[in-house]
Amino acid sequence: MSKLLPKELIVQKILYIRGQKVMLDRDLAKLYGVENKRLNEAVRRNKNRFPEDFMFQLNTDEYENLKSQFATSSWGWIRKLPYVFTEHGILMLSSVLRSEQAVQVNISIIRVFNHLRKMLESNQVMMQALENIEKRVVDNSSDIQELRFELRKILRSELDEERMIWFKFE
Repeated sequence: MSKLLPKELIVQKILYIRGQKVMLDRDLAKLYGVENKRLNEAVRRNKNRFPEDFMFQLNTDEYENLKSQFATSSWGWIRKLPYVFTEHGILMLSSVLRSEQAVQVNISIIRVFNHLRKMLESNQVMMQALENIEKRVVDNSSDIQELRFELRKILRSELDEERMIWFKFE
């Protein structure tokens, strides 16, 4: 597999669990073209490369919640709760899965994570700019109110003068 995976395929597999973007072991195994069992064996043989912030096992509640989000019954019966890998854990997988497909898949996945990070940063910049504009509007709103009040006074006085003129002609 020399070509890179489509971004959309990878984005669909990224989940948000425990405040982190992660991917399930079974989804990674499919992308890498290995059995889930083999992926987890490789990880177990290299446990020191996968600290808790790189990979963790879902608890029962997280697994049930995740299962309920998928309408299909493709989860099947499991003996062990699935593992999930953070971006750093996925990077580390390339050191334990050394096939050409694993290299290409890792490149694709890391590019997607980088793209998502840039989008988030861009959104944060836009949100900050919007907050600055809103603050300026709020700061200026009292000035605008005062200006309206003064304009109304001027218009009323002009209107009163016109009425006076009308009264003089009658």
